[in-house]
Amino acid sequence: MELLCCEAGENLKRAYLDPVFINDNRVLENLLKVEEYYTISSDYMKFQTDIKPFMRKVVTQWMREVCEEQRCEEEVFGLAINFMDRFLATYSKLRRDKLQLLATVCMFIASKLKETYPLSAEKLVIYTDNSITLQELLDWELLILCKLKWDMSAVTANDFVDQLIHRLNLSPPVLARLRKSTLHNLTLCSLEMEFMRYPASLLASSCICAALPTILPYTDQQILNSYYLALHRIIGVEIDMLRSCHEVVREVVGEKSVLYSSSDKQEPVSHPGTPTDTLAVKI
Repeated sequence: MELLCCEAGENLKRAYLDPVFINDNRVLENLLKVEEYYTISSDYMKFQTDIKPFMRKVVTQWMREVCEEQRCEEEVFGLAINFMDRFLATYSKLRRDKLQLLATVCMFIASKLKETYPLSAEKLVIYTDNSITLQELLDWELLILCKLKWDMSAVTANDFVDQLIHRLNLSPPVLARLRKSTLHNLTLCSLEMEFMRYPASLLASSCICAALPTILPYTDQQILNSYYLALHRIIGVEIDMLRSCHEVVREVVGEKSVLYSSSDKQEPVSHPGTPTDTLAVKI
């Protein structure tokens, strides 16, 4: 008898959040202990011989478009960015014509860790407009794994979102909207190198703070401040640091939201084009 899997294709079901996992303080404590190990200094760009900061921004925007079009789990994009930055921090001689290859392989690996059905190598090659080969992708997969010492279970800001918002005692409908808005803010912040200097928990908390006024627009300011202070106590960070990061997030999110809302009105394309800006740019 033929067996049919109802989880295939467009009807793919996502796993429910485990209430035990979310409410166990030991999980959050372990994340807070480990996050510093995966925090990357943005100073690595000073040691890159051919890669410039704006090239990273161009290629991360392309990665965002690919992940959104493929409806990847939210963690895929953030984890892929982490892999790419960690690789660039340890390898200073990457040529600009290999940057998209690096980004592609990072998405490939991240999807294997976070997706039920990972992104296929063949499809990713097509997304690059065939500027890379299938063999290059597979060869570089092993290279990146070796450079990162096979440590692929990185802690990112996405890992803190559910842990934090479920400790704010909000109603389920509000929680769902807050989660969506916070993840959107995190995606926009991942495009900017300036946020690399912040610990993952601090960045996640700041994105929640930036999302709260949009989710609870008619709430008294005193109540919003109580959520703000609650996040400060949960992650154990100085209030000034949280306030500073929140202000930067709010500025960037506001600018990016206007930018992407206007670009969404443009004519759709078959798939995200390859970021050729990183291949042949004059300094």
